[in-house]
Amino acid sequence: MSKRAKIILIVIAIFFIAALVWFGKKNSKSILVFETETPFRTTIVKKTVATGKVIPLEEIEIKPQITGIIDKVMLSEGSKVKKGDLIAVVRVVPNEQALISAKGRVDNTKLRVNNGQVSFKRTKNLFDKGVIARAEYESAELSYDQAKQDLKNAENDYLIIKKGSANLGGGANTNIIAQMSGTILEIPVKEGDQVIQSNNFNAGTTIASIADMSKMIFEGKVDESEVGKLVRGTTIEVSIGAIEGKKFPAKLNFIAPKGTEEGGAVQFKIKADVSLDDNFFIRAGYSANAEIILVKKDSVLSIKEGLLRFEKETEAPYVEVETTQGVFEKRMVELGTSDGVNVEIIKGVIAEDKIKIWNKASKKEEEEDK
Repeated sequence: MSKRAKIILIVIAIFFIAALVWFGKKNSKSILVFETETPFRTTIVKKTVATGKVIPLEEIEIKPQITGIIDKVMLSEGSKVKKGDLIAVVRVVPNEQALISAKGRVDNTKLRVNNGQVSFKRTKNLFDKGVIARAEYESAELSYDQAKQDLKNAENDYLIIKKGSANLGGGANTNIIAQMSGTILEIPVKEGDQVIQSNNFNAGTTIASIADMSKMIFEGKVDESEVGKLVRGTTIEVSIGAIEGKKFPAKLNFIAPKGTEEGGAVQFKIKADVSLDDNFFIRAGYSANAEIILVKKDSVLSIKEGLLRFEKETEAPYVEVETTQGVFEKRMVELGTSDGVNVEIIKGVIAEDKIKIWNKASKKEEEEDK
């Protein structure tokens, strides 16, 4: 055998030995080692979040008592008002047919009054002379007085149709006044707009809306799966989107007895009285979220939810507990309240147990894999 052939054989032998050594080391790695965690005691709070808005507790809409045209708007949106303050004035545009009819009633009643006056004077002269009885005289006097009263009523009706007021109420129909103290939220009309009075068949035109901004409530909705856990009087925290980093305490005071279906889920309306902070001005209609505590348990034995596994068929929860070094056994567990991170353990493990952390190798194995 030549020298060159020997060298080639030696090189091949070296590569072969090196490959055997590499595969030997690869196969001699220790079995995957799992880290463990022990149960711990903590406070678990289960919350739900209701989305909604902040609105005034008391809000009213001012509507006219007569149809007409807005003549003057005295105040603007955002103005503070007291009960009885003048907001706007309505100018009456009378119906021509009704006006003519009312004028005709006035004229007819005047004729009755004139006739009654003549008849009463004649009857009085006869009574003074003793020609007729007192009863006939009193009857003529009554007819005359009734005619005068009918004339007054007809004249008042005519003035109401023509001006919107009989001048007895101080312009009560044409003057739009505040019915409560508070803040004007909105004036949806302007001078020159036509307005319709409120009646049995029409809600009428809204001239202004007023609210007491010192009393605000949160109004939101919760899902049917959680409404049964709510309790009236519970303290909640309201976060307002327009005010970052501030939570306002509130007290739940209303849970709707009937839900409404929205997007395939039944939602129930809730309301809560919000405690305001003088350092912040809250406007009506701010969007808000309310955090509501459904369950709170102090110092309960818990584990992280990531340690749990579930049976494929029954979906029963279990963990694996280390019995000896590197050896684990399955333990079925009974769960309690969960906050999404930690879960209460009612039965199955104790505080001293070491529970397998799934899919997390030891640091030594990680370094070797690299």
